[in-house]
Amino acid sequence: MKFIRFSSGSSKEQIGILKNENEIVEITGDMFGEYKKTDNVFSLDDIKVLPPTSPSKVLCVGLNYRDHAAEMNKPLPQAPMLFMKPNTAVIAHNEEIIYPSHMSKRVDYEGEIAVVIGREAYMVEEQDAEDYIFGYTCINDITARDLQKIDIQFTRGKGFNTFAPFGPFIETEISPDNLGIMTLLNNEVKQDSNTDNLIFKVKTLVSFISKIMTLLPGDIIATGTPAGIGPVKPGDRLEVRIEGIGSLVNHVVGN
Repeated sequence: MKFIRFSSGSSKEQIGILKNENEIVEITGDMFGEYKKTDNVFSLDDIKVLPPTSPSKVLCVGLNYRDHAAEMNKPLPQAPMLFMKPNTAVIAHNEEIIYPSHMSKRVDYEGEIAVVIGREAYMVEEQDAEDYIFGYTCINDITARDLQKIDIQFTRGKGFNTFAPFGPFIETEISPDNLGIMTLLNNEVKQDSNTDNLIFKVKTLVSFISKIMTLLPGDIIATGTPAGIGPVKPGDRLEVRIEGIGSLVNHVVGN
């Protein structure tokens, strides 16, 4: 089942379920709890897509694909390498990524699959992790690569406004362990891998992070990017495409 947050003009925020590829059935209630379908049906062409959740935090995992570790000529990490993006970095499908040229001269795409947390999670054991996962979505971990290399911490290079586009859907009925994942730059494939290349699997990540901090409903975990990272420039079109989930599209603009 694919969930989406959107606005049709009648409300600032609505929630729906995808039907027939191009139709959204509105629901009322709590997406993460009890909800009811309504008789309201909208065309995807007539709505404004919102970020699928309003996360309190965006957790990210660095160097978590075997092919990317090889590309970077780095040894496999012994534990998940974590950093965070502020929720002010979040934007939706079809919204614009702002290139921060006032501070950076090298901005990269990083297509990833993201975990969406469905219930409060703290000190979760790996075998129980699925009970706390609502579903999965696409995310693009936009990165000011030159600043990331300069700074010891990743906060500046990863944290600019618009640097966490994700969506448009949350798929709740899929396994994350063997999915094709691609990133396209101006319709040219730049990243082409599979989630079976993840070093630390989703259950491991949820458990590991929950033993550091409490995860709240709507929080997301970006699980890492495969090989093929590269730079963008204003005017570029980016697409993250994940098997069974959908496509996240954003354009890069200058500031």
